Amino acid sequence: MKVIIDRFEGDYAVVELPNETFIDVPKALFPDAKEGDVIDVSVDKEDTERRKAKIEELMKELFKN
Repeated sequence: MKVIIDRFEGDYAVVELPNETFIDVPKALFPDAKEGDVIDVSVDKEDTERRKAKIEELMKELFKN
């Protein structure tokens, strides 16, 4: 999904969503962004699966007794 930074207000970026609504998002998520920038927001399914597997392994080690 692509969003557009409409403006900054304090610690928040006001972001326009594809359905033309606006939400406030912490501007720390976009440290180098400027008003008008288009941000591509996506889910990294491969990295998510790697992290889940790592957590499962840690849980097995923690609770193996």
